[in-house]
Order: sequence, then structure tokens, then C-alpha cells
Amino acid sequence: MWHFRLWDTQDVALFLSITLYMCHLAGAISIQSPQRSLTRSVQEDVFFSVDVSGHEIPTIQWTFMSAAVSRSIGTWRPGVYTNITVDYRDRVQPYDNGSMGLSDLRLQDAGYYVVTVTETTGSSKDAGFVLKVNEVIYEDLQYLSVSAVVLACLAGLLMLAMWLLDKAYRKIVAWRRVQKMRENDETELQPL
Repeated sequence: MWHFRLWDTQDVALFLSITLYMCHLAGAISIQSPQRSLTRSVQEDVFFSVDVSGHEIPTIQWTFMSAAVSRSIGTWRPGVYTNITVDYRDRVQPYDNGSMGLSDLRLQDAGYYVVTVTETTGSSKDAGFVLKVNEVIYEDLQYLSVSAVVLACLAGLLMLAMWLLDKAYRKIVAWRRVQKMRENDETELQPL
């Protein structure tokens, strides 16, 4: 007969309730996002779309990280407060569902964005986004078009100058012929 019992019913019930509570805490925060990799051009806007859900009103914090720098963008609690850092104050639009809009992109904005959702119980969850910012090539096209206009104007001025010089040359040649004819006429009419 076995008198050795590993678990009794109270131990099993306690273990199951602790396990369920831990699962409840682990699954308390949910961050849904349709797109985690975004590509935009300089001076465009970007929208980091997330849908945060949990059992409480969470604290939402966005952080920017790149190879050169790591800095906080802002922290807010939906409907309670919003604290956006000075670097981003004019360009960030926070949303109650955890989403964030960033306007007037710069090349330095390319990097990794992390949203951290924290509940008062201490449980938290992170989600990351990669943002690639492309340089606008319109500046190059604008430079080329301005250069082409300047070169066309210079070519027009050169053609006008050549036309005027040609006219002046023809008038000078005609005037010299007239002068030469007068000299020849005067020499022939003189008495001998």
C-alpha cells in the first residue's frame, strides 16, 4: 500500500489558482498593431497604430532608439495626463488607445520605436516599430531644373550677343565699302 501522496486537493487547488492568477497577469495587457515596419519620406507624417487593452487604465510610454541615441518621446495615461518631451512637443500627437502620430519627419527620426504599456499592478508589455525615413529626391530635381533654366538663359544671351555682333560687323563692313568707294570716286574725278 502506498502511503506516499504527492498532492492533496488543497495543494492542487492552490497551485491552479496561482497558475490562473499568473496567466491572468501575463495576459492582462494586449498590444495589437497592424504594421510594425514603416517607410516614409522626409517631411511626411507617420502614424504608429496600436490598440492597447487591459484590465486597468495603463500608462503608455514611447521611446526612440537608434544606433546613435536613445530618448523618451512621451508618457501618458488615457484621459488623465500627457507628458511629451521638449524634443517632440510640436511634432507628436498622442492617442488614448496608445497610438502615436509623428509629423514633419527628418532623417534623424529613422530608427526603432518602442511602446511600453504598464498597469498599476506592475505588469507591462512592450511592442516595437521600425521606421525607415527616405530622403526626398525632389531637391535634386529642383536643383537640376534651376540649373537648366540658368543655362538656357545664358545660351539665349550668348545667341543675342552673337546676333548683335554679326549685325555690327555687317554694318562696319558696309560702311568701309562706302568709304572705299568714295575714295575711288574722288581719285578718278581729279583733273590731271
